[in-house]
Amino acid sequence: MNTPLRSEAQQRADDIAAFRAELARLEAEGVLRLDAAQADALRGRHDALLAGYAGDFDIDRDAKARQLSLGMRVASFLGALALAASVFFLFYQFWGHFNEPAQVAILLGATLGSLGLTVAIRARDASGYFAKLAAMVAFACFVLNLVMLGQIFNITPTDRALLPWAALAFLLAYACDLRLLLAAGICCVIAWVAARVGEWGGIYWLHAGERPENFFPVAVLLFAFPLWVDQRRMNGFAGIYRVFGLLCLLLPMLVLGHWGWGSYLADYEGISNRAIEHGYELAGFFCSALAIWAGARRGWPETVNTGITFFVIFLYTKFFDWWWEALPKWLFFLLLALSAILILLVLKRLRRAGLAGGVP
Repeated sequence: MNTPLRSEAQQRADDIAAFRAELARLEAEGVLRLDAAQADALRGRHDALLAGYAGDFDIDRDAKARQLSLGMRVASFLGALALAASVFFLFYQFWGHFNEPAQVAILLGATLGSLGLTVAIRARDASGYFAKLAAMVAFACFVLNLVMLGQIFNITPTDRALLPWAALAFLLAYACDLRLLLAAGICCVIAWVAARVGEWGGIYWLHAGERPENFFPVAVLLFAFPLWVDQRRMNGFAGIYRVFGLLCLLLPMLVLGHWGWGSYLADYEGISNRAIEHGYELAGFFCSALAIWAGARRGWPETVNTGITFFVIFLYTKFFDWWWEALPKWLFFLLLALSAILILLVLKRLRRAGLAGGVP
């Protein structure tokens, strides 16, 4: 596949730039100096690699190119949103002027045409920016296609529509190295699994969010998926799976820590709402701390950051429950500041322990 190799080529080019900078620094300090033949051979090898990567993958060869690439990514994202919105409003403005066969033909043509356009652009666009734009438009057309076909034929809304949306989102995400569509596909899977679990519990699928525990099964699946399926060739994909997995685990715990009657446990006599809330508060502290530890141990920065964020949220909400009304406001915020300092000290110690243990 072309796109995953582009990320590897970009990483190799970044490594070459870092190597050249460090080599120049060592030579200036008199620590290491290559002879003329070695320096020429090394420079020629690197220049050949960079030229090949630039021709095949349109990589960023220096800091200026990376800055321009960031602007291109932003422009590509905004352009995709604008095109998708344009398609949406174009359909709705002229939709009533077509009969049903024409409407179905337009929907199918827009979906297949945008998908074919994405494939054609991807084969010719080494940078990938235009292919990503076309992929997002193709996904928007496909979603609009199913929604409007359901309206045309008066089909009852169902959570099963989330599955083909997710399938196309994953296909385009992996084909075009598009993390935004990966996130869209994950959101579709989250909604479908939560709806299925809710229906098994006797809840209509649109109301599955009223039971936050419906999201726990998909949390485990998402967090474990990068361990089951190797994602190293896809830049940043494994981190996105882990972050969404933690969100599906810790957000429901945060909600249930203040809204115990939304739990399935509240249906059982003898279990009070307050006991449920206390239990999920403790579970939230434990799971966020476990995420910090696991992320530091495995070298997953996004897992560490997500765990820290939720640990602080759980801690500060408890401070608010305990002391907001009981303490003077200056003392309350002083305690918050001291707790932040304590967290910094703990994380610093954890960071040192990780470095000592050889964690990358």
